[in-house]
Amino acid sequence: MYDIINMVIKMYYKRIRELREDNDILQKDIAKLLNTSQQHYSRIENGSTEITADRIIALAKFYNVTSDYILGLSDEKEQ
Repeated sequence: MYDIINMVIKMYYKRIRELREDNDILQKDIAKLLNTSQQHYSRIENGSTEITADRIIALAKFYNVTSDYILGLSDEKEQ
């Protein structure tokens, strides 16, 4: 069970970084969107701080992808 949880956590860190980089957006810009500091957002991307559900939803809406995609539960970006 814990292996699955760790796999999902690692997936969403990877996906939020890839989405940001694929869209040529800086961490400071996403941090501003999420109303946090660049340092805090950096910790989210590198996995040292967990991301909250409301921020996953905000990122999904911003990137126009599903929250399931961000969480690694689906490989489909759009519904």
